[in-house]
Amino acid sequence: MDLTRPLAPNPYDLLPPAPSFELRSDDLVDGAPMPVPHSAGDANISPHLTWSGFPKNTRSFLVNCFDPDAPTPAGYWHWTIVDLDASVTELEQGAGESDLTLSGAAFHLRTDGGAHAYEGAAPPAGDRPHRYIFTVHALDVETLNLDEDDSPTRAAFVALFHTLARAHLTVTFQR
Repeated sequence: MDLTRPLAPNPYDLLPPAPSFELRSDDLVDGAPMPVPHSAGDANISPHLTWSGFPKNTRSFLVNCFDPDAPTPAGYWHWTIVDLDASVTELEQGAGESDLTLSGAAFHLRTDGGAHAYEGAAPPAGDRPHRYIFTVHALDVETLNLDEDDSPTRAAFVALFHTLARAHLTVTFQR
C-alpha cells in the first residue's frame, strides 16, 4: 500500500457542528488500538457501547462505525444500526451479530461488505493504522423511514437533518 498518501479527513469535521455527549465502551479506549477480537480477522465481535448526556428531546439513535482511511474514495462503513429507541443507551458486546440482538424496531443496514451486522476492522495488510470512528447520533425522530436495503451513506445523509447531537469514539487498527 502507498503509505505516503494523505490521511482522509475526519468526515464529521466536514459536517455542520452538533453538540456532543458522552460515549464510552468497556471494550474500546478512545485513541487507542482496537482489541483484536473486534476485527474481522478474529472473532468479529461488535464492541460494548454506552452513552449518556444526550438531549432530553432525543427520540431515537443511529449508531455507526466508519473507516475514513479505507483505500476507496468513500471510506468504508463497518456498522449501522437505525431506529434504536431513545430508551436504549447501551449496546452489549456482540449486539452487532444480527437484528435479533437489537431491541424494538431497530435494525442493521448492510455494511460496505454486504453484511446486515457488525463487520470488524480489516485494513489491507501492511497499510498504516486505520481509524474506526464509532458514532452515536441523537435524533429528533423515532424513525428515519429507511429499509434494510438502504445504504449507510443514505442513513447518514437522512440523519444529518435530524441530528440533535452526536458522540464519537475513535480507535485504530493495523494488520
